[in-house]
Amino acid sequence: MSISILRDVTEKVKPPRALFLRWPFGHPLGEPFNVTQQLTVLYDAFQFLYTAQPGEIRDLPYRWRREDYSVPKAWDSRLRCKSLRE
Repeated sequence: MSISILRDVTEKVKPPRALFLRWPFGHPLGEPFNVTQQLTVLYDAFQFLYTAQPGEIRDLPYRWRREDYSVPKAWDSRLRCKSLRE
């Protein structure tokens, strides 16, 4: 499974499964220091592993710097517990 920002390259390489984002080169997980955005992309990537068909390239709907993100609910309580320990 890959996370891609270059769809034409992804189509040529043909990974088993890929997520595609229309984001600037070098930022496949999101903006620097935008932890909630990065966690959202990672969460979607893990979910994709369970639902993807072989050879599928799925477009994620997120727009660069135009979305409000929150920690995925399935991860929220675990992250809060961890941050309380630190």
